[in-house]
Amino acid sequence: MNNTTKTLYFISLFVFLIIVDLFLSNLLVHSMSHGLHFTSPVLKLHYLENTGAAFNILRDAREALIIFSCSAITLLFVYVFKNLSRLGASTLFWIAMLCAGTFGNMHERITIGCVRDFFELTFVNFPVFNISDIMINVSVVILVITILFKKVR
Repeated sequence: MNNTTKTLYFISLFVFLIIVDLFLSNLLVHSMSHGLHFTSPVLKLHYLENTGAAFNILRDAREALIIFSCSAITLLFVYVFKNLSRLGASTLFWIAMLCAGTFGNMHERITIGCVRDFFELTFVNFPVFNISDIMINVSVVILVITILFKKVR
């Protein structure tokens, strides 16, 4: 892929993943407010408004979290465009997912004043989370593994 194709790929993924995240989050919250219930031995739908970050740290620090999110997305975009020729499609995908998840939570903090969480693991004591959180955590884990794997070679 040339740099123009990589740029279009990265931005398209970023926008697509934001749309999927926001659409599915709105759909789930709307459905739960109209009676949708789901409980299994692994997962339960449980609506919760979170004014903090992961594990509810920085509770009620909305502005700081918005600034942090915006800064993180900006730095990741700068990194991508400075290193575009060296980055492969897979790495661009995971960075786009990380940015989209961060954007999804930031969007909710700006528009709603909190992050809407709704997935609760029933087999372990773990905080309630949302689709953006899944995108952030999965992409971070895979990016860390990718970085470690490249360093080992």
